Amino acid sequence: MQHHTKTLIIGSGAAGCTAAIYAARAMMKPILVRGMQPGGQLTITSDVENFPGFEHAVAGPWLMEQMEKQAAHVGADIKDDTIIKVDVSKRPFTATGDSGDIYTCDTLIIATGATAKWLGLPSEQKFSGYGISACATCDGFFFKNKEVVVFGGGNSAVEEAIYLANIASKVTLIHRRDTLRAEKIGQERLFKNPKISVLWNHSPEEFLGSDNPPSLTGVRLKNTQTGEISELKTDGAFIAIGHKPNTEIFTGQIEMDKEGYILTKPGTVQTSVHGVFAAGDVQDKIFRQAVTAAGTGCMAALEAERFMAGLE
Repeated sequence: MQHHTKTLIIGSGAAGCTAAIYAARAMMKPILVRGMQPGGQLTITSDVENFPGFEHAVAGPWLMEQMEKQAAHVGADIKDDTIIKVDVSKRPFTATGDSGDIYTCDTLIIATGATAKWLGLPSEQKFSGYGISACATCDGFFFKNKEVVVFGGGNSAVEEAIYLANIASKVTLIHRRDTLRAEKIGQERLFKNPKISVLWNHSPEEFLGSDNPPSLTGVRLKNTQTGEISELKTDGAFIAIGHKPNTEIFTGQIEMDKEGYILTKPGTVQTSVHGVFAAGDVQDKIFRQAVTAAGTGCMAALEAERFMAGLE
């Protein structure tokens, strides 16, 4: 089947759903294509306490379900499909779904998000959301006055460790090498913090904990130089080895930085292609929060509306 819309939104996280809400209320009759992970990263977050409007913590999957329902309620056409190919060389833009459906649009909002890089251990997924997290800003509060570990050696790991030191009683940064890749100023702040210690030349072998309910209690480590195995007790583990923006299908068509994040003009969400906008984590590697993603989703819909007003 072929579908045409004034505004096509790719991605159904906080950015995509917010864009759909605003575009629908502006009578743009948007189509939102949900993608491979409907709801985005919030669907793998257990409790959300930092999204405005809720006195108590809410479940991430529930929050995204409500956003999607709100988008549908105000008129967004939500498609359960995954876009596998895009052509933005000419207008109308064209997107091809995994279903075989073709979507054409006058404006395009890219809200495909970014995916946290994981260590790849089976036990890591077992305790994800039950002691293991990839976002200190999101989940650090739940480890107040507890002992936590951070895995990584770049800027993300150093920033997460420093942030967590304001909340946790003790933070151990674990790195598989004997030097960090992070910027020197960040390293200086890390080493000066009395609540942070660094465990060099160690890599995780397995996360340990109880099953009912799932709860992380420790991690089994391997010394990368001697091969010696040891165990370290911990209340929480933060994986900070980076994020990967979901931008493969736009490679060579839209300007990106060296990491694959879509570049937008300062103060806007306009990409290098007129009529194509990027919102959420796909263009934000600094904040990566649901509320900031929602904000840029709003911006994308408003900019798409203004763009269409200039055309018509």
